[in-house]
Amino acid sequence: MPTRHSLFALSALLGASCLTPVAVAQERTEDELKAREIYAKVVSIRSARGQENVPEVFEYLMSELSAAGFTDEDMKITDYENNGEATQGLMVWYRAEDPVKAPIVLLAHADVVDALAEDWVRAPYELIEEDGYFFGRGTADNKYGVTNLVQTFIRLKNEGWKPNRDIVMVLSGDEETGMVSTRGQAQYVHEHIKPEFVLNADAGGLALGPNGQPLYYGVQGAEKTYATWELTVTNPGGHSSTPRTDNAIYELSEAILKIRDHTFPVMSSELTRASLRIGGRQRLDKLGQAMRDFADDPSNEDAIAVLRANPATVGTIGTTCVATMLRGGHAENALPQSATVTVNCRIFPGVGIEATEATLKDVIDNEGVKFELISDLVESPESILREDVTNAIKASLAERGVEVPILPHMSSGGTDGMHYRNLGYDTVGISAAAAKQNDTFAHGLNERLPVASFYDGLDHWSIILKDLAGSED
Repeated sequence: MPTRHSLFALSALLGASCLTPVAVAQERTEDELKAREIYAKVVSIRSARGQENVPEVFEYLMSELSAAGFTDEDMKITDYENNGEATQGLMVWYRAEDPVKAPIVLLAHADVVDALAEDWVRAPYELIEEDGYFFGRGTADNKYGVTNLVQTFIRLKNEGWKPNRDIVMVLSGDEETGMVSTRGQAQYVHEHIKPEFVLNADAGGLALGPNGQPLYYGVQGAEKTYATWELTVTNPGGHSSTPRTDNAIYELSEAILKIRDHTFPVMSSELTRASLRIGGRQRLDKLGQAMRDFADDPSNEDAIAVLRANPATVGTIGTTCVATMLRGGHAENALPQSATVTVNCRIFPGVGIEATEATLKDVIDNEGVKFELISDLVESPESILREDVTNAIKASLAERGVEVPILPHMSSGGTDGMHYRNLGYDTVGISAAAAKQNDTFAHGLNERLPVASFYDGLDHWSIILKDLAGSED
């Protein structure tokens, strides 16, 4: 999640909506205006791989934090290199004068998956307010999380709030592309900060129904293992005017289709079954019934079919692998000498990378397809949802006038949290965001976040931090 600046604020905000300056001032508090200013600025920075703009994000954030009273000693930039590209991490301490408890670490990430302007309906690196949504790359993943944490630190500092323990905000710079900064920061946290627990702004949140009604609050307590392979077929090639029976592209295509048609075994855990059971109770449709039926009986074939057919639930009941990138050939008038597909897998906890690769090789059944693992394997355990964190979440929801079940769940996507879990820290995702299922288009075209969700969530972290790190008074 990227950056923000002062004079940019009003012009950027007004350019992104039809509100007049007077209307904005009348309708929004100073805190809300500052939060939107930060949001607009960070969304405007193309902090994607290859752009090397993450330092600009952090430079801006540090200027805003400095203006609020955080000192140079309170902020630490960490430099890293990811496959030859420079990236950074930012750590910010909200210090207790006399700590009586171990610190709390807060996570978010400042980088984004890249977006090409020609593919989007709106400019991807400009905050645009339209039809009740904020549009722009990172509006959901994860620049809202960055904005949320930074504006909370600024707000609490302006209030003169004094915590009873250190709170450390840790913002990574390459969560989407390798997590080199994440690993480095996690190790630093482990060696120097030793928090009691870790809270992640890049996961969880309030789930809304089709009509916008709150259904439940999701807490990410576990993650599937993220692993990516490149599968390559090579061939002597030749002139396109003299085709040969073996062709690298055709051979690779057959392998891809076999992966498409394969389904991994159904799996579940106590956490995933509880998640489906509670989530299913909030729905009166066929999917909700299937969620409840599976939770009661994970061998229910009808329920399995419904869950596998829905993109939102297919990843909760087993390992998934999918082709995501493709390249092949070297000239239009030559037979391809090689063809490569990138296959990304989200592996159910406990399965392991070796077993997954062995399954893919068995499914393809072609020794001519060569496998190369191009991601680092990180398998992490489930985290416990602490009672004090649960109570803090309830306090935040109550302030929003929301009373819903709190639902721990396993995420099919990967976040920075996995590296902290691996180091022994209970790490849970408790974002302030509220959205309908599959409504934010994170990583996709025209990513967005409901405007109401943005503003309604601005109190979330201040309430939670005061609950978890406030004085006994």
